Amino acid sequence: MTAESCTGGLIAAACTALPGSSLWFERGLVTYSNSAKESLLAVSPETLRAYGAVSEETVAAMVRGAVAGEPSIVAVAVSGIAGPGGGTPRKPVGTVCLGWQWPGEGVLCRTFHFSGDRSVVRTQAVMAALRGIVELAQ
Repeated sequence: MTAESCTGGLIAAACTALPGSSLWFERGLVTYSNSAKESLLAVSPETLRAYGAVSEETVAAMVRGAVAGEPSIVAVAVSGIAGPGGGTPRKPVGTVCLGWQWPGEGVLCRTFHFSGDRSVVRTQAVMAALRGIVELAQ
């Protein structure tokens, strides 16, 4: 299960590009706007107001919302600032937050600071998301 913002479905696309992925890939959601995060993943408006869309708190809520009622699903969530605009001194372009949840485990979140243009930041986010899934599986 993927819950994606800045990657716009690229993590799901990478998973489903693999032959046989229909045996293990359930679904992906692109929740680009805050209202989509709220309505589809039950991210609270308070979390978004307090921490912003690009925060470990928000991706933790996204991943929890993604697996709600489905405890056997592995999930990854991502939100970030891919650029070229949108950055701030506290959260510059290239800031990407990822969250993962493995069945029976808590949520693990990490913040990354990637460099490069929009395409490069998004590609690095996808790679980090997939690496995280592989690391959790081991």
